[in-house]
Amino acid sequence: MENREDVKGIAARAAIWSARHRVLAILGWIAFVAATVVLSGMIGTRQADEGTAGHGDSGDADRIVAAAGFPEQPAGEMVLIQNRAESDRTAATAEITEVLGATAGVTGVQEPIQSANGRSTLISFSITGDPGTAAERVGPALDAVARVQSAHPGLFISEAGSASADQLVDEELTGGLNRLGMLSIPVTLGILLVAFGAVVASLLPVLLAIMSVVAAIGLMAGASRFAPAVDETTHVMLLIGLAVGVDYCLFYIRRERDERRRGADPHRALMIAAQTSGRSIWVSGLTVMIAMAGMFFTQDVVFVSFAAGTILVVATAVLGSLTVLPALLSLLGDRVDALKIPGLYRRNSDGRVWNALLNVVLAKPLISAIVAVAALGALAYPALDLKTRGQAIQDVSPDAPVVQTFLAIGESFPSKTTPAQIVVKDDSVRTAEFEKALAGLEAAVRDSGGKLAEPVGVEINPAGNVAVVSVGLAGRESDSVAVDALNLLRDQVVPDTFGRIDGATALVTGSTAGGVDYNEQLDKTLPLVFAFVLGLAFLLLLVSFRSVVVAVTGLVLNLLSVAACYGMLVYVFQYGHFEEPLGFVSGGGITNWIPMFLFVILFGLSMDYHVFVVSRIREGHDRGLSTRDAVREGIGRTAGVITSAAVVMVAVFALFATLPLTATKELGIGLAAAVLLDATIIRAVLLPSVMALLGRANWWLPKWLGWLPEVAHEPPAQSHEPRIERELTPVS
Repeated sequence: MENREDVKGIAARAAIWSARHRVLAILGWIAFVAATVVLSGMIGTRQADEGTAGHGDSGDADRIVAAAGFPEQPAGEMVLIQNRAESDRTAATAEITEVLGATAGVTGVQEPIQSANGRSTLISFSITGDPGTAAERVGPALDAVARVQSAHPGLFISEAGSASADQLVDEELTGGLNRLGMLSIPVTLGILLVAFGAVVASLLPVLLAIMSVVAAIGLMAGASRFAPAVDETTHVMLLIGLAVGVDYCLFYIRRERDERRRGADPHRALMIAAQTSGRSIWVSGLTVMIAMAGMFFTQDVVFVSFAAGTILVVATAVLGSLTVLPALLSLLGDRVDALKIPGLYRRNSDGRVWNALLNVVLAKPLISAIVAVAALGALAYPALDLKTRGQAIQDVSPDAPVVQTFLAIGESFPSKTTPAQIVVKDDSVRTAEFEKALAGLEAAVRDSGGKLAEPVGVEINPAGNVAVVSVGLAGRESDSVAVDALNLLRDQVVPDTFGRIDGATALVTGSTAGGVDYNEQLDKTLPLVFAFVLGLAFLLLLVSFRSVVVAVTGLVLNLLSVAACYGMLVYVFQYGHFEEPLGFVSGGGITNWIPMFLFVILFGLSMDYHVFVVSRIREGHDRGLSTRDAVREGIGRTAGVITSAAVVMVAVFALFATLPLTATKELGIGLAAAVLLDATIIRAVLLPSVMALLGRANWWLPKWLGWLPEVAHEPPAQSHEPRIERELTPVS
């Protein structure tokens, strides 16, 4: 393959090199993926210790406890016996105690305790062995409790605890994520078969996307030395990697095929695809990675892990699209269209429906823009009432018996499900001063008007310098009642008791405290994330298109898309619409980490479409077309590929709504809805109408920014280039 043009740009140079050395490029890519797998196997992935990675006082308290040398506690379980049709719980209580004592794997059965209203009995016990694997051994206890329930149908008898909750999560969530990972691949392949109508062209994007994900997961082993990984990271990497990897290949292959059909020779078609779609992939990938990097500012172990994983998977997807894909296309030639599917293969991929809509939009751009903004504004309006909340047990399969039991225990024994822990560190906590403070705490609990609940428990480490004092909080884990009780404990009770011990540190932790501190950390870092993402994305668009207006327009359109997504989430999940079809119970807010995560993901993914479409419009403008004609040509010719790419993303993201956890439903619905809006209202209506209204002003650049590098969007002209539409015929 000869380089007959003045090729400029990273993408084009990479394509030319790969096409010249295609065997080396293909084998090199395979070796790279294999090397990352070997690397991962050799050094392993460092997992984040989420128990000591909290924020604020609760995070500091957790780290004190982790370093204090407390003996490892076995997994705790509880059996609730509650009145229903019957009121006498005596026989059932005795039977549960006896049965648990004779059950394999059960230890430390405690004496029954009664609730304040006299309607419930609670029996606590533990599962022997490593608490991390207790879910594998809790089955006999659950079966024993179920048999006692069958013998006493007039009572409610059920078990819940850390081991049974872990078992539920493993069965429902982890299993669901694994099934989702396997299901997303055939779904994506099926959509591409419809989009391309040819088997080989459909397999290439899926194969390269999967290899990119595998390579990125391997590289994560090295990155985890700096950004420890959480378990969910690999699933997020699959989600993002499959979406962007397929999209990038789709953009590249579709452009190369279109140019071949229009009469370009193989070299010319590949070069045009590299200098246009390849360049768009490069710019889009950088923008996505910039957006993901914003999560580093949160200083949260989960977000940092997500940031590292998503940046790696996008980087490998870009690398594969710009190197091995051109080599494969050069090797295959027209055989990329091999194995056509009758009825699906089409010569022309331009979307007739979208072109008809585009004609209406360009005929009435002002009215179209007003209608689109009004529609997006209506969708975004509920976001003004957006409230966040921490995750709670009812977010995991709300109808599951374990979840229902946890909620019932929380109502009758709040100190067992939503306790706060006061971590006291001193030279010694075995002193009269500590005992006096403890007595003061117990008195304050009794005088709290029900906000704090007994019993008060104390556990001291072997060194005698750290004590963990447990006290119950009214309300549920993250509701306003529990937060009010926490504020009372932190602001008044602890300072007036343990805070009076000279030289001692007294900090409050627990699930409620951790949620409050987590929200405060997000509130503090959110402006930094937004400023970083918006600022760098603006600069990248400015340099790429040499236009302030295009850069600002891109940011505004993406923010409208995110706002509409937030509004839809509030309407569905905060207000509780569609609870039954989607299988969730509204907690009166959106899961606290979802808004920020959706912002960075959506902002990055939206740039895929924006950069791709605007680059095609800029091509027409650089050839001398008027802005309106350039918009017509650019959007018209990308309608088919944008539709296909959006369908892939929407389908993959929507699968997340089938998982039992409310947060994953919010993530799936939010991403799918936003991508759908972005590919329809934003790109097909609002973008062309706004650009048509602005006209030549779209390309405005102040003179003092004239030093910005010139970026060619239109490939060099080729004399006598045939423009006859033709069907590709695979050759041997």
